[in-house]
Amino acid sequence: MKSFVCVHGHFYQPPRENPWLESVQREESASPYHDWNERITAECYGPNAHARILDAQGRITAIVSTYARMSFDFGPTLLSWLEARAPSTYAAVLAADREGAARFGGHGPAMAQAYNHVILPLADARDKRTQVLWGAADFKRRFGRATEGMWLPETAADTATLEALADAGVLFTVLAPRQASRVRPPGAGGWTEAGDAGVDTSRAYRVLLPSGRRIAVYFYDGGVSQAVAFEGLLTRGEHLAGRLTGVLPPDAPEGSLAHIATDGETYGHHHRFGEMALAWALEDIARGSGTRLTNYAEHLALHPPEWDAELVEGSSWSCAHGVERWRSDCGCHTGGRSGWTQAWRGPLRAALDRLRDGTRSFFEEAARPLLKDAWAARDAYIDVVLDRSPESVARFLAAHAAKPLAPAEEVQVLRLMELQRHAMLMYTSCGWFFNDLAGLETVQVLRYAARALELAKEAGGPDLGEPFLALLAKARSNDPAEGDGRQLFARRVLPARADALTAAAWHGTASIAEERAKTARFDCWELTQEDSRRLRKGEARLAVGRLSIVSTMTRAATQASYCYLLEGEPLPGGAVSIFPGLKAYEAMLWETTNLFSQGDFGALRAAIAKHFPEGPQARRTLSADEERRSAELLLQGPAALAEEAFVRLYEGQAPLLRALARRGIRAPEALSAAAKFALNVRVRRLLEEPEPDLKAVADALDELGSEAVALDEEGLAYALSRLLRRLCEAVQAHPEDARAATVLAEAAALAKRRAPGADLWTVQNLLFAVVTDLLPERRKRRADAAPSAWVHAIQAAASHLNIKV
Repeated sequence: MKSFVCVHGHFYQPPRENPWLESVQREESASPYHDWNERITAECYGPNAHARILDAQGRITAIVSTYARMSFDFGPTLLSWLEARAPSTYAAVLAADREGAARFGGHGPAMAQAYNHVILPLADARDKRTQVLWGAADFKRRFGRATEGMWLPETAADTATLEALADAGVLFTVLAPRQASRVRPPGAGGWTEAGDAGVDTSRAYRVLLPSGRRIAVYFYDGGVSQAVAFEGLLTRGEHLAGRLTGVLPPDAPEGSLAHIATDGETYGHHHRFGEMALAWALEDIARGSGTRLTNYAEHLALHPPEWDAELVEGSSWSCAHGVERWRSDCGCHTGGRSGWTQAWRGPLRAALDRLRDGTRSFFEEAARPLLKDAWAARDAYIDVVLDRSPESVARFLAAHAAKPLAPAEEVQVLRLMELQRHAMLMYTSCGWFFNDLAGLETVQVLRYAARALELAKEAGGPDLGEPFLALLAKARSNDPAEGDGRQLFARRVLPARADALTAAAWHGTASIAEERAKTARFDCWELTQEDSRRLRKGEARLAVGRLSIVSTMTRAATQASYCYLLEGEPLPGGAVSIFPGLKAYEAMLWETTNLFSQGDFGALRAAIAKHFPEGPQARRTLSADEERRSAELLLQGPAALAEEAFVRLYEGQAPLLRALARRGIRAPEALSAAAKFALNVRVRRLLEEPEPDLKAVADALDELGSEAVALDEEGLAYALSRLLRRLCEAVQAHPEDARAATVLAEAAALAKRRAPGADLWTVQNLLFAVVTDLLPERRKRRADAAPSAWVHAIQAAASHLNIKV
């Protein structure tokens, strides 16, 4: 094979977790999805794991993983979110690395990424080292192997950064062509400036480091990468394939490489169906001759670098001014209104640097009597970040403690480690990338800073807030309404704070709606119910209780009591506080429950205020997500009662309503509404049956039509897609069951006929696996006989779901 093609995707989202909750809160700008991670997973990360290749009639001929045929990196914090919130996509990414390794000579297509996307040339030596070590350790834990390469955030590089990579055993990285300063051929050749002509991107280079080590570097093809990202090259797969295979001239040397690198989100999020164009192109190149797909790790093993290169120090792929985009008003931005500047970037970095330096001196001093080597412990703390179990924490403490630690000292060590974690998270590059100080990403890094300030104070350190805020006040938003950094911090950062009492408030409000389990989890807190009383009087409800609460981050423990009342308001009201002692709790419990039993709600509210004297501070504000969860719990019972009432009302009047419909007489509006609701509920319930009667579903749909009742098309599409997924899973689990296959075919036909808007993406993935894994063997088994009912049913289902067999 003479030449090679490699496509690299850099898949990354900034960490979005609320630093106090360790969970991603609702982001309205991502609507209708919960948050941007969820939205981009639906548009990009999932589709790239199951990319469609279509024939001329638009039928699915293949579903492939683009990851397995390309080179890719995933941000560690994004993989952590996928593991918890999109496990099937997460598993597909890991599986793609194994599949790709089998294709590419044992070299998986995945490579590591520096941990939380810090611009490493702007980081000090300690953060450089930890970011690289954490990225490599995270990769090994997830992919089950050591990484060969590492993607640098924004490809930002300097010699010290490459030294950190080499020190961690990383073999190569990928940079932009403009990051090459000069190159030198093997032998006694002299150096040649890269200059305006650019560097020859068709080979690997080695960078000789001051330590005597060396690291390989690939400079990607900037022109084709630009065309993919911004010039519409993904409109057709054949255009992409032609451009990639046309990069190298026919007389290119043996082993020459045509390769591009873009944000992975280009394929599906930035460009809808971009993953399909990529899948088609990779498939076309794989079928061709003369050019072979590869990844960087395989190419490096086959064709080690012979040329040397030197870098442009402090350079990157997304800033023409080096790394100024992350510390000054260099002119690089993503748009915005006329007259806007990014003068806020410098003061933001200065404030964070001041905070980092202040926490460093305290960290070293506080850790000295507890840890053998505080910085070595920080480097190893990634093991705890990846596994918060008590056993993992115990292993970490056993390895790094300077002496046997008391429980309070263990909490102190974990607080110090979390302080350092947040002091790195606050440097996530997206905080500087966009247009304004008040942007979502910048507010997020400020929240990490706020959590670092809080942890330092909890650990007994100095109050670093005022020096930090004094510098932050020099950063001003372009929006006069947002003001300066100090004002923004007070308005957009501090209200996101949460603590153990927030967990108690959620538990208390949820207890109004239902009996809570003895043990529960609320984001990063473990709750144990020590006492619980739930009372009801008419429509009024009361929940009083006492909780033990443990942080899963620091193992800090506390006790809290709560009292919540639902009476005359849409949501419960009440208070929480740190447990004041058993005598005080019992006095509060006795008084509040007695007043509730008497129905004296005014006196009850006064008693709550008396026993929880912190007042508004004790009344923790729930986030939008938590209020929504609380409301859903409260509404479950009333919603079920209302549903049954509508069904009974309709069924009692159904004969008359049908007679009116046949005569063209319009029914009263209230009864029409009951008919619409009841008939749509009937359809939904039929589809949710363990063994659905699809004829009854069709009859119910016909009845909707005969009574001129509007069909809930969205609800039908959702219910049918859930049913089809369940039936596909049944066929996979019981491949000998012809009845299951027949029901699947009937449901697929119903969906095609009555719910063309149903989301069939997951169903198609499951059925395509049946078609490719099970159907050929069943056909072969019946080669000398008529096709079985199972084969007929699977072929019919595939046809209805637009899959070519």
